[in-house]
Amino acid sequence: MSERLVELTDITTGYDGVVAIEHVNLTINERDYIGIIGPNGGGKTTLLKVILGILPPFSGKVKLHGSTDGKRDFIGYLPQVNNIDKKFPITVQEVVLSGIMSRKGIFTRYSKQDKALARELMERTGIEHLRKKVIGELSGGQMQRAFLSRALISKPKLLILDEPNTYVDNKFEGELYELLTKLNEQMAIVIVTHDLGTVSQYVKSIACVNRGLHLHPSNIISQEQLDNYNCPIQLITHGHIPHTVLENHKK
Repeated sequence: MSERLVELTDITTGYDGVVAIEHVNLTINERDYIGIIGPNGGGKTTLLKVILGILPPFSGKVKLHGSTDGKRDFIGYLPQVNNIDKKFPITVQEVVLSGIMSRKGIFTRYSKQDKALARELMERTGIEHLRKKVIGELSGGQMQRAFLSRALISKPKLLILDEPNTYVDNKFEGELYELLTKLNEQMAIVIVTHDLGTVSQYVKSIACVNRGLHLHPSNIISQEQLDNYNCPIQLITHGHIPHTVLENHKK
């Protein structure tokens, strides 16, 4: 039986008393691979904040490993690059190693094994040659690779990615999805994306978020199903690869 990592039950939450998502139910089991789609302002990032413990719910329950104790050291998180402080004087290697803190604590000394793993991950993501550079000197795509390595170094059971292909070049985008497919053999993955056409080739299920949440138990989804889920996304086929256009959230 699959281990249940995260269970959201009837979650309603938002900001300053204004509801952003409501009556949301979602279960994430080990080795799930869920693509989260929806319109801008529909609540995708809000959902991630609830899972990560950044935003408390107005109502509903969050269970992690079947408990409500709030420990999230089994989660690796790749945020959007534009939320990173690029002026912070820290090297790429230090950024990657800092991902261990969730498991070992803030005042930790990195072992030889930690440093070897950091180097292995940087090699795997193609940034080992940049390890001594200050993080703010990197391009958006290079920064994404650094923070992906950081998310993986704690060997999480659940990896969460928020728009990981926003600043990534086409070459690394393909490599990223192939890497995620391999990682999914060891961990659950939740990925927020606007690129349904690409991500649907890899995920196992699709969650449509537009204030509410509808979980589609397959990576194959039709326009009619999107409409039924109140997910205003228009599927467009261009050559062999379907693309998507996201409408604005309708309040």
